Amino acid sequence: MIIRLYAYLAVKPMLWMLLAINIAGTAYGYYWYKWQLLDTPSIFLAFVPDSPTASLFFVFVLIAFLRGKNWPYMEALAIVTLFKYGIWAVVMNMLVLEMSGELDWVGIMLVGSHLAMAVQGLLYSPFYRFRLKHLAVASLFVLHNEIIDYVYKMMPRYHMLDSYMNEIGYFTFWLSVLSILVAYYLCVREDRFTLSIK
Repeated sequence: MIIRLYAYLAVKPMLWMLLAINIAGTAYGYYWYKWQLLDTPSIFLAFVPDSPTASLFFVFVLIAFLRGKNWPYMEALAIVTLFKYGIWAVVMNMLVLEMSGELDWVGIMLVGSHLAMAVQGLLYSPFYRFRLKHLAVASLFVLHNEIIDYVYKMMPRYHMLDSYMNEIGYFTFWLSVLSILVAYYLCVREDRFTLSIK
């Protein structure tokens, strides 16, 4: 059953479909950040649109797969950031729901799309071929991003949650650690489950 699922994930029509979906999602994600980006100092621009950058990493992974190749640095960045920001956005929107008692259609869409982000990053982990050095770079990227977000106040804007930024920053740090550990367990340890895209 599991092998059949992975065989289906590895076929080119599925990869092309996911590529199209992720390109569209990435474009929409950058559009969603447009007002915040307009207010962002240029030195921080690369670190503000977290989720679309995560899906952009996965776009490069899919392009490599379609060419029959692996791109280890992109794979490490993709799994860590897709899991981290996918789960983060779901949790933030659930907090908005808890505080306001409702979630509009945009919030519902964000929950669904970000949950899918996290799942797809994990589903393709048997096909990744990165090592500890690649994971170290991805780890530095996400932990550095915490400094940009919560020291320099460049985090995604959820105005309803502004008074909880310290708690959210603390949660996000440990979510980053969890994301790194998940990536290590699924992709770096010696006896991990591996498959190839042919």
